Amino acid sequence: MSTPHPPAPRRRSRVGSAAAVSVLFLSTACGGAQEDEEPGSAAVINEERCATNEAAGTVTYLTGYRYQASVSILEAVAADALGYFDDVCLDIEIVPGTGDTFGNAAAVESGEAEFTSMGNEGEILQAFEQGIDVIGVATYGHVPIATLLTGPDVEQLSDLEGVTLGHKGALPPPIAAMLVSQGVDLESIEQVQVGYDPSVLVDEEVDALTAYRSNEPFLLDDMDARFIEWLPGQYGVVGSFGVMATDAEYAEANPTVVEDFLRALSYAFEYCRDHVTECVEFAAALEDEQEYDVEHNARIWQEEYELVSTYTVEGDPLGSIDLIRTEDEATVLVENGQLEEIPELEPRFEPRFLESVHPAGEVSWPRGE
Repeated sequence: MSTPHPPAPRRRSRVGSAAAVSVLFLSTACGGAQEDEEPGSAAVINEERCATNEAAGTVTYLTGYRYQASVSILEAVAADALGYFDDVCLDIEIVPGTGDTFGNAAAVESGEAEFTSMGNEGEILQAFEQGIDVIGVATYGHVPIATLLTGPDVEQLSDLEGVTLGHKGALPPPIAAMLVSQGVDLESIEQVQVGYDPSVLVDEEVDALTAYRSNEPFLLDDMDARFIEWLPGQYGVVGSFGVMATDAEYAEANPTVVEDFLRALSYAFEYCRDHVTECVEFAAALEDEQEYDVEHNARIWQEEYELVSTYTVEGDPLGSIDLIRTEDEATVLVENGQLEEIPELEPRFEPRFLESVHPAGEVSWPRGE
């Protein structure tokens, strides 16, 4: 893949228009449009399946980071608020995570939670290497969500030799791969840990800043800041985001729970496409420890939804797992020393649960007798 010319310095402006993206529409069991019905009214399952799901008891979903309106978090919050979990006879308890996704994975393996959000497929593999055996059952984003921000005077990535770079705890593999592909010696860069406030770039405390495409760029726009955003995908670097994980043994013992949890998420996913503010307000109502910015979180959801829709192969359901892409992402980790070797991938990712939810490309709800 040819390397694109870096963008010219500019004040960045975004419009997160999910409506402009070609997406997969979902149908209800009765064949009507979802938006024309009361939330969840068409979702009915037969008595046997309902009893099986109810027998599983309380099912805990641990979010990736609190109630942020990110893919794999917001649709779960919405599914709960709209009654979709009740419709498939699941008793779901949503617990806010701290952002420690490996800690979340350990909680799932130990049985403290049944589902959790992981940052990307690479984290599933890294967790396995650390002895934490969880599996991915859905991958929503098939593009790196990590991005690199610099001041407007940076003309090419090789200009970053010897600069100070701020990150959230570690240099994201897609960013490292992008820099290396442009001949940057990572050893020459002074790496420092910073938080999520991108003003450190504006105040020139750092020369470059790792960020999330759906978060810090919007905050910098609000500051009227001038910056350049460097996207790994433009340099041929692969990646993912928004991965739903569970324990392999739990999934084998409770297949209908896994299927119907993903079924409710799929149903809520499209509802939130058309009812962004309503879904974000569901999340805001749960937050009792931190101030919740509804407008900013709406932008997070719209940006991530657009990325999910744009980078999902036409004909595949949202959340589909593609092991060819997974292997490419794992290769990036190995090349950057963040994974010793690529393990056998099929046991680490199980696509059949999501596939059963979309038998004909559209989400299906089991009909009662």
